[in-house]
Amino acid sequence: MNEDTAQPEHNDRSSGLFLRVISAAVLIPPVIGAIYMGSPYFDVLVAVGALILCWEWYSLCRPHIGWLIAGIPYIGAPTYALIYIREAPDKGFETVLWIFLLVWAADTFAYAAGRTFGGPKLAPAISPNKTWSGLAGGVTGAGVVGAITALVLDHNSVIPLVLISAALGALSQGGDLVESWIKRRFGKKDAGSLIPGHGGLFDRVDGLLAAALFVALASIVSSRGGVLTWV
Repeated sequence: MNEDTAQPEHNDRSSGLFLRVISAAVLIPPVIGAIYMGSPYFDVLVAVGALILCWEWYSLCRPHIGWLIAGIPYIGAPTYALIYIREAPDKGFETVLWIFLLVWAADTFAYAAGRTFGGPKLAPAISPNKTWSGLAGGVTGAGVVGAITALVLDHNSVIPLVLISAALGALSQGGDLVESWIKRRFGKKDAGSLIPGHGGLFDRVDGLLAAALFVALASIVSSRGGVLTWV
């Protein structure tokens, strides 16, 4: 690659990273605020997000009726899971914030590690840009959030929450791959263009949907309440 070609590519990447940072700086504070305030503010946030996801899913999958119907549980179950977790009587706020933070950390660390280290592709037929180093970075980032959460909540043991957080980080990356496969199935690069530097809302919350659904199901089947109450 000659210098003339490399410079525009470098500028494009720098511009894309700048847009990602600015978008995150604008969107994260109101999201955390809604999580903290709970119902009805968080409920409204989730409902608006679900409507946006439905529109992006419709734009992505039309006119395939089967895929459009599949979007109902794909979007509906995780979005309800977020509300269910937040309304839990014990540590609802802490649990939802933990999920959001670990997914954000997984995405950020995966992006940084993939760009820095590169290496073998994770699933080139599905998402050509994802690498094993990115997955390792994502799992590490989620584990770090788990460790900090355990310390803040004064848990007796840090390791269990680190391991669960790391597993959820891996699961969130799996959710990202599922959405990448769906977009590839319909020949789309992004699910939308709502968020500058990020694409559509689906491109940002695919991992969150997977992690939230798992945590809600774990809370339902457990006889000891929410995840943060028994880890």
